Amino acid sequence: MTTLDLRTQDGGVAGSVELNDAIFGLEPNIHVLHQVVTAQLAARRSGSAKTKTRAEVRGGGAKPYAQKGTGRARAGSTRSPQFRGGGVVHGPRPRSYAQKVNKKMIQLALNSALSDRAQSERLVVVDAWKFATPKTKDAVQVIEALDLMGKVLIVVDEQDQTAARSFRNLPNVQLVQCAELNAYDILCCDWLVFSQATLPGSEA
Repeated sequence: MTTLDLRTQDGGVAGSVELNDAIFGLEPNIHVLHQVVTAQLAARRSGSAKTKTRAEVRGGGAKPYAQKGTGRARAGSTRSPQFRGGGVVHGPRPRSYAQKVNKKMIQLALNSALSDRAQSERLVVVDAWKFATPKTKDAVQVIEALDLMGKVLIVVDEQDQTAARSFRNLPNVQLVQCAELNAYDILCCDWLVFSQATLPGSEA
């Protein structure tokens, strides 16, 4: 197993922690990462674009001109697609853009993203969050002490509301709960921070 320093909030080292090679020691699968991230972004689309057909637009009840004698093509309604104000042919309709992805692929993509951050030395494990009260000022000091630059993804426990409320107002910090950790959020951030309680594959 790969060994990583176990950090404290003030930037010190409190020991070491072993990373599970089945999660953090994989060769990142780029193809699976691409497919899973694409599916995740597609699922976010609302799919609410819609145009009205000639049956849905208002008006067009009267025949615009006589059937014969005008020299023009026959027309029964001014709401046909060729008329201004008419319906739209083959326009967008409400739909779902969701793509089906197997659970094993989702897990492989997550492990690939975690392995990439571990191999890039962009992974930090903190022994525990020890905030007495929720304070953004204290959270800023923690980020500076750990020397985290750029966008930071912090994985928090669902029960640890004090830490979550301390970090949530920082513009370059994104919070995610353990159960909601995903490959896309990991790849979008420069640093990934776990506590010892939220580290995947940890015996703690």
